[in-house]
Amino acid sequence: MKLDNVKKLHQKKYRQELGHCLVEGEHLVLELEKAAQNNPALNASKLYVTPAYQDWSTRFEKQDVTERQMATIAGTKTPQGILAVVPMAAIQPEQNNTLAAVYLHEIQDPGNLGTILRSLAWFGGVRCLLSPGSVDPFNPKVIRSSMGAVFHVPMELDVSIDTLPERFAKIGCLDMDGEPLSSPEFKACDCYIFGNEARGVPRDKLEALNAKPFTIPGVGLIESLNLATAVNLSIYERQR
Repeated sequence: MKLDNVKKLHQKKYRQELGHCLVEGEHLVLELEKAAQNNPALNASKLYVTPAYQDWSTRFEKQDVTERQMATIAGTKTPQGILAVVPMAAIQPEQNNTLAAVYLHEIQDPGNLGTILRSLAWFGGVRCLLSPGSVDPFNPKVIRSSMGAVFHVPMELDVSIDTLPERFAKIGCLDMDGEPLSSPEFKACDCYIFGNEARGVPRDKLEALNAKPFTIPGVGLIESLNLATAVNLSIYERQR
C-alpha cells in the first residue's frame, strides 16, 4: 500500500474503502503477531518501520521508511517508529454464538469501547455486539485503548437492537431501580445491553426487549457510572 493511502486510514471512509486499518506502536504490533499465530489471515498485515526497528524480526512483510515519513502516516505526536497496516476482515476471531453477549447501543467514545474490549478479553466468555451508529472499532484510538484486545474479542457490527429478542432468550440491562448484580438472575442472562454515554437506551426499546433491570449498588452521590466502568463491573460480577 502506498504511503499516501496508509495516511488515509485514519479516516473511517478510507478504512472502509481500502479494507484496512492501522495498528501503531511496539506493544500493539506484538499483540498482532501473537494473534496471527492463531489467526493466519492476519499474516497479510504489513509493517512499516523506521531505522530504529529495521532489525525487527517478524512474520509480516516489512517496509523501511524514514522518521519523517513515519511522522506523516502515524497518528501519535511522537511515533515509536513501527506500525502495521492490517486487513480488517482478518481481525475478527471466529464467531461463537454460544457465548454471552454485551450489546452496545450507539456508544461514541473510542476510549470507552477500547476499555470494554480490553475487559472482555481479560475475562473471556463474552462477545461484543455494536449497534449501527456506534464508534468504529477499527478507529486507531479504539485499537490503542484496547491494548490489542480487538484481536481477541469476537465482534459483530451494525446489529439492530430490534433483532435481539429473536437471538437471545434473556436480556439484562442496568437501571437504578433494578435487582442487584449479585442476583442469580443476572448470571442467567445471555445478553447485556448498555446504552449511549449521554442518552442511554431509549425506554421504549428496553420495554420492547422485555429487558430485566439490574443495578450496581452504590451510595448514589453522583448520577451515574462511566459506561466502561459499568460494563466492567457487570462482566466481573457475571464471571465471578
